[in-house]
Amino acid sequence: MARVLIAEARFYAHLNDLLLAGARAALDAAGHTHETITVPGALELPAAIALAAESGRFDAFVALGVVIRGETYHFEIVAGESARGLMALTLDGHAVGNGILTVENEAQALVRADPAQLDKGGDAARAALALLELKGKYS
Repeated sequence: MARVLIAEARFYAHLNDLLLAGARAALDAAGHTHETITVPGALELPAAIALAAESGRFDAFVALGVVIRGETYHFEIVAGESARGLMALTLDGHAVGNGILTVENEAQALVRADPAQLDKGGDAARAALALLELKGKYS
């Protein structure tokens, strides 16, 4: 049984609730324990996971959040830098599932976040577990 940390960015709480439900359901179905922490936005997710990874308490990590394109360049920075930070953690040997939605509008986010539709929160949890399995195979 793996210990998984779900790190969620609550900027869009109603959308993140859907992502969180999907991730928790996937981890529960796979028989793993999980804990959830909350950070303000997607840019804080890599740092939160890095800090938690140092504790040695967790085997895998799931990052959840929503970034919706706005009128400024900020969308590109948040989307790109949060993904880059999570990828760096993965390349450092951590099993991280990236469930940060980067979308044009709320309607796209709703479809992707909803566990009854595209279930991207569940997908991120399953990705973290798949990476954890590979890590065990090659460690």
